[in-house]
Amino acid sequence: MALEDENQEQQNFSIKRIFLKDVSFEVPSSSQVFKKAWKPDVKLEIDAKSSELYKSTYEVLLRLTVVVTNAQETAFLCEIQQGGIFTVNNIKANKLAHCLGAFCPNILFPYARETISSLVIKGTFPQLNLDPVNFDALFINYLKKQENKGKH
Repeated sequence: MALEDENQEQQNFSIKRIFLKDVSFEVPSSSQVFKKAWKPDVKLEIDAKSSELYKSTYEVLLRLTVVVTNAQETAFLCEIQQGGIFTVNNIKANKLAHCLGAFCPNILFPYARETISSLVIKGTFPQLNLDPVNFDALFINYLKKQENKGKH
């Protein structure tokens, strides 16, 4: 995708690769979990980080951890790291941070969501479809926290 800013400098963004870097699915209480009425409590943790692989090419990792409890016991724990390699050219530093911290995770999330759903079904639990995530809002909150840390 090519974009142009007010200086007519061409900005380029491309997806080089999307991959599953790490996956874990655990059922700590084994078959005991299937004997209870299913009233799950779902907790989701999200984290994204990026690193430059080489000039203008970045690896972005989206980590999702889902912990589902039922009757005050952990029914299952699912953790994945969905990765992507992206090339980003001619984007200013503040826009680059937004691109790597919100735009790229937004691209990776559907892949991560599908992987988690598939793992849960293979564990013979009822289907789990994670709600969409507003990565722009998460990124803005992250920036605010960083700004507040700098003030203290």
